[in-house]
Amino acid sequence: MPALAAGTDGILEVIETTEDSVDVVIWNPDGSQAEMSGNGTRIAARWLADRTGATEVRVRVGDREVVARMRGEDVEQEMGEVRVLARERVAGLDVTAVDVGNPHAVVIGDPDDAPLIGPLLETHPRFPNRTNVQVARVDAPGEVTARVWERGVGETQSSGTSAVAVAAATHGEGDVTIHFPGGDLHVRLECGRATLTGPAARLD
Repeated sequence: MPALAAGTDGILEVIETTEDSVDVVIWNPDGSQAEMSGNGTRIAARWLADRTGATEVRVRVGDREVVARMRGEDVEQEMGEVRVLARERVAGLDVTAVDVGNPHAVVIGDPDDAPLIGPLLETHPRFPNRTNVQVARVDAPGEVTARVWERGVGETQSSGTSAVAVAAATHGEGDVTIHFPGGDLHVRLECGRATLTGPAARLD
């Protein structure tokens, strides 16, 4: 695993690039690899676009591919298929499991409870490979506030795949804005597939 810089949630290791495609491995702080990261793929797409001038970039993480398009300061990504399971009781909580290329467990409640609920569900036997956890509050149609407990990381300020999971668990279809402590992400759900849009900028 590459060295992790202080204050980061993980590392994107670039394996191979062309003018308009990049293969990456995503490392969590605990040394595990993530199957997918919406924020990570957005960063990788912007990084390559800035280097080559590409306006559309294909980002591959393992066997999953994300198509990303530059939209000014934002990056719009086709995240692919989203699978929402039936709500179930886990550790006394109503949980909706969602597959976005990586595992998620969405709980409707007070987002401030995420630091308590997150570690409880991440390592619960229901999720033998552990899971990302989101605690979400629906504020209005198309508006959700959420906090994230990321598998192998702990609480994070924002998460792209978590935004998709929360949108799918709370709305199913249509346009949804997810308000995270770290900023807003926008999700469009259509026919079981998701498009994720958010900013990506270099910090000098």
